[in-house]
Order: sequence, then C-alpha cells, then structure tokens
Amino acid sequence: MYHTLIIVGNLGKEPEMRYTPNGQAVTSFNVASNRQYTANNGQLVKETIWFRVSVWGKQAETCSQYLHKGSKVLIEGRLTPDPVTGGPKTYTKKDGGAGASYDVSASMVRFLSSRGEGGPGGGPEDVVVGGGEEESPIPW
Repeated sequence: MYHTLIIVGNLGKEPEMRYTPNGQAVTSFNVASNRQYTANNGQLVKETIWFRVSVWGKQAETCSQYLHKGSKVLIEGRLTPDPVTGGPKTYTKKDGGAGASYDVSASMVRFLSSRGEGGPGGGPEDVVVGGGEEESPIPW
C-alpha cells in the first residue's frame, strides 16, 4: 500500500536541525495550512491545520539553511502515525480544548517563497529538495 500527502503552507517558527547518533541530519519544523470557505449559513469560515514536518539527510541541511519562519513551502510526504494510538498525537490546548498533531515525514520540499520573503536570507525561489533521499527508521 502507498499514500502521499501534499501540503502547502507557511512555517510557524524557525526550523530546528539536529543530528542522529549515527550522524544523519534531521530538520523539523511546523507548517500551517490555511483554508477559508463560506458555510451554508453564509458565514466565512477560516480553518488552520498544523503539521509537524521531519526532513532527513542532505535535504534536512538545505531546509535548515534556507527556510525561516513565514517561508512558504510545498511538502510531499507521508503521515507518520503515533506508535501508541495509530493516529495523530492528541493533546489538550491551553484553552482546555482537544488538539491533534499531524506528523509528516517529507520526501520532497519545494521552496515557494522568493528571496526576502519568510525571514532573513529568504531563499532560492521555487527550489526543490528531496527525491531519492533515504529516511531514517527512527520515529519521533
């Protein structure tokens, strides 16, 4: 079986890069995907879904170098379920409501922001990193 998830959104904060004990780079960042539509009652509804994205190997280093808070990206990858529940990670929000964290293991990241957009340094416009990189078997 096979599934692919495509997300377009903006980084919510600066990416964080680290290295696994065997020296493989991994960068993680949050992406907000916004949607708005008009409900049946005529009201405008705004919806935001947050995704935790993990990028591995050489593309992790490239993402860490060029992406910044606010950068617009297109992510192609797969959902990574919580090993305990088999679904998204659930938590309680500050306001007491229920929340869910959707984890994505990226196979491709396309930079959509032009230079100067999305924080210091901008980044190369419409750059694609990924495709062919092997992922780490380490879930997180």
